[in-house]
Amino acid sequence: MCTTTGSEQKAWFGTVNVCYAYTGALGMRRRHKKRLPTRIQQPLETPGGLNEVWSMDFMSDSLSDGRRVRMFNVIDDYNREALAVEPGLSFPATRVTRVLNQLEEEIGLPKVIRVDNGPEFISKEFTAWCKQKDIEIRYIQPGKPMQNGFIERFNRTFREDVLDAYWFEDLEQLGIIAEKWRYDYNFYHPHKALEYKAPCQYASRYSKDLDPWKEEENENIVKFIPV
Repeated sequence: MCTTTGSEQKAWFGTVNVCYAYTGALGMRRRHKKRLPTRIQQPLETPGGLNEVWSMDFMSDSLSDGRRVRMFNVIDDYNREALAVEPGLSFPATRVTRVLNQLEEEIGLPKVIRVDNGPEFISKEFTAWCKQKDIEIRYIQPGKPMQNGFIERFNRTFREDVLDAYWFEDLEQLGIIAEKWRYDYNFYHPHKALEYKAPCQYASRYSKDLDPWKEEENENIVKFIPV
């Protein structure tokens, strides 16, 4: 039962009318959330070969001085190979496509990219870039992270081994440790789903002339893309 008196109701409605009149006089528009298109659930299946489907995602953490930092992770769904673990204080769509352009020069591009509905991935720049490269974007349904389960499991391992294991003073230190971990993960971390083999042992995209187990080559794989 409503216990509001008639005078109180008049005062309340009057306040609402004043607010509408005030915002209208200032030419202010009410902000609406952007509606996402309906996302259809796609089966999480292992593709038939390299560069067929990549999964991408972001992670958040902080440096020792409290600054927030983001990690942009990219894996190949076929052999679970970590293709990129890029840190940054911010990671707009322009930098996402920059990382992907670098990967294109090194190993080519996939036919499909699986992502969530984050602002970087639904941006006009990213969607236009994928259209230009003839890449299908496979969005998962909102609130269903396990529809991108391959990279969700990767993120969990990366957090346990790197983000939760070290204090990082700056992005350079984080980038060096992350890249060395990526190398070890790709060549020495066995997966049950890969017949207990490491990603690059299960399916290597590298020429036979390149011996990835040489220590000196490990020092040459650290690469950074400026913010």
